[in-house]
Amino acid sequence: MANIKSQIKRNKQNERRHERNKAVRSELKTRVKSALTAAETGAEDSVEAARLAISKLDKAASKGVIHKNQASRRKSRLMARIAKLQDQS
Repeated sequence: MANIKSQIKRNKQNERRHERNKAVRSELKTRVKSALTAAETGAEDSVEAARLAISKLDKAASKGVIHKNQASRRKSRLMARIAKLQDQS
């Protein structure tokens, strides 16, 4: 346990940030999954689901939750999978 005042504060800040980042990462996974399932089923809101997933990825990258290259890679892979699913339909 830290006994320096500034380190105690840093630990509290890190814990809050950790919880916030965990929630954002969970939201990303949910949005990507919902975009994929919408594309698989051919739902009319599949375009909107993909747009929302990409938006969440960009926002997470801008906030520093994930690296910008990781966001770019995930968007690229998501769009490739959606395109592949639409070709099969």
